[in-house]
Amino acid sequence: MTGTDTLVHRFLTRRPREAARAVQNLAAPEAAGWMGAADPGAAAAVLAHAGPDVAARILRRLAADRRARVLHQLEPQIASPILARLAPRSREAYFAAAPAVRAAELRRFMSYPESSAGSLMDRQAPVFRGDTEAGAVASALRDSGRNDDEVVLVTDADGRFTGTLPVAGVLLAEPHTRLEALNVAATPAIDAVAHRDDVAGMLAAHRLGTLPVVDLERRPLGVLRHHTLVEVAAMDAAADMQSMVGASREERALSSVPFAVRRRLPWLQINLATAFLAAAVVGLFESTIAQFSVLAVLLPVVAGQSGNTGAQSLAVTMRGLTLREISLRNWFRVVSKESAVGLVNGVAVAAVTAAGVYLWSGSPGLCLVIATAMVLSMTIASIAGASVPLALDLAGQDPAQSSSIILTTVTDVVGFFSFLGLATLFSSLLPT
Repeated sequence: MTGTDTLVHRFLTRRPREAARAVQNLAAPEAAGWMGAADPGAAAAVLAHAGPDVAARILRRLAADRRARVLHQLEPQIASPILARLAPRSREAYFAAAPAVRAAELRRFMSYPESSAGSLMDRQAPVFRGDTEAGAVASALRDSGRNDDEVVLVTDADGRFTGTLPVAGVLLAEPHTRLEALNVAATPAIDAVAHRDDVAGMLAAHRLGTLPVVDLERRPLGVLRHHTLVEVAAMDAAADMQSMVGASREERALSSVPFAVRRRLPWLQINLATAFLAAAVVGLFESTIAQFSVLAVLLPVVAGQSGNTGAQSLAVTMRGLTLREISLRNWFRVVSKESAVGLVNGVAVAAVTAAGVYLWSGSPGLCLVIATAMVLSMTIASIAGASVPLALDLAGQDPAQSSSIILTTVTDVVGFFSFLGLATLFSSLLPT
């Protein structure tokens, strides 16, 4: 080993961060020459600080056995984003040559649960340290052959995400300008294991075109692109619509019949039990209905209006929870607002209902009963519509899960009980 080689070796071994800064601004063939001559452990230490794009760019130029030895020195969480940027043939060749335990561990790091942010991300998004020169980044972007990258993910010297830069801004910058000297945007990022619902929430809250994905130590792993974010938002809205009526979020239009039955039938049985509960309330006032048959005619009017009122309140509250506009700490404000809306709407609807019933029956007593029942049931329905999803959220359940079934039970019971109960109390005022 010559004196120069010895100095280079010491530099790479003892100052990996500074060496990474130097390597990332070198031409790829020259950087590969440094890494090819260095001890695999020293080369791995440097590449770990250089970032996955620079590391992959250098490793592509090394012989397969040399590349495998360097990769083997890297921690799985650092090696996995580098492997994701290599050609599939090179990646599979490394897995085949690596010990089974090592290969399995790396594959686990490169796979994420279905519907998680990690499973939806583009793993090959460009990632560079903030002290990388714009000219080196531009060269790497050209070498990658990708033309759909809109932003560059910027990290600190430890590889932790700090923000993003538009690709156009990097390409137009002076070649020797460091990325950190440009206008790095403090873009929000999401954890790779976060659920798709959290992705939709961040999209709504920040109006993002690109959402960076990071690991638990905030090292960037990839990005969720605009088309993916739009698809996630649409799927989330559709899934909420299904779950609110007792259908599974996972069911699709072409799902098998057994799958659909398994997912739907339990909630239909629950709905049947709640229907019997509502019927039992009506049964309590069987004698009153038998005495005043006009009540049976008007009963669906009260129940229908309370049901519609509750559904409106439920929809607004669900939207607030989905978009992260409200949380459990807003419970009192939400319920107070919805109760006020229900009361005002109840009075307005009750006035019109009473006028119509008077023209039909000519009974002031019947008008009093149905108007009062309408105000009570619509106010309570509004409170229930806001409370059901919040209560499910408090219990750690999906707020959308079959909330409409629960709400329908509440509104039916309240509507029937208020109307028939008041009719029993004021039976002397009703027409026979």
